[in-house]
Amino acid sequence: MNKVMTRARNHPGARPPVRRDSRRPGGTPVHRTPAGGRGTEQAVHVVPPQTPRRPVAPAVPQPRPTDVFADRLLAVLSGQRPVHCMLRHTAGRAYDDLAWLAEFGPLRTSRGTSGSRPVIRDIGYYVPSPGAIEAFARIGAGDRLRAMAFRLEQGRDLRWRCTAVELGGPARPQRDDD
Repeated sequence: MNKVMTRARNHPGARPPVRRDSRRPGGTPVHRTPAGGRGTEQAVHVVPPQTPRRPVAPAVPQPRPTDVFADRLLAVLSGQRPVHCMLRHTAGRAYDDLAWLAEFGPLRTSRGTSGSRPVIRDIGYYVPSPGAIEAFARIGAGDRLRAMAFRLEQGRDLRWRCTAVELGGPARPQRDDD
């Protein structure tokens, strides 16, 4: 047995059927007079009853730049994200320092061991001047607690960028060309 699917053909000048449901928007309901009336029909504009408006929910508070950058830096230093994802969020030597720290991998957990994924336990910050924030984060992984410090500066485009990052442990060796 061969099945044939057919569709309604579009004839030039043909219009789709018009909806006659008066309960739907887009049409004016027709008021019909009772049998004892004059028998004419009049279009009456019916105004829907006012529905009570819901109160507008307050705007969701935006996270502080310290919280956002602490999460980003932790993701890079723990190996969850590549270093280059921070390229547009850093300025100056911070990217080089971050790349060195990520290569050193002090927050990486080795797969197959019982190492816990590092999480941010606490964040603190100090505002030395308008447009600059010096922050620290306590990072816990299992029973170990580490410290991470970073500096954020606000650029002319009002975007925050990380300008310095340090992690507890050995410091990056200074080169003459830095």
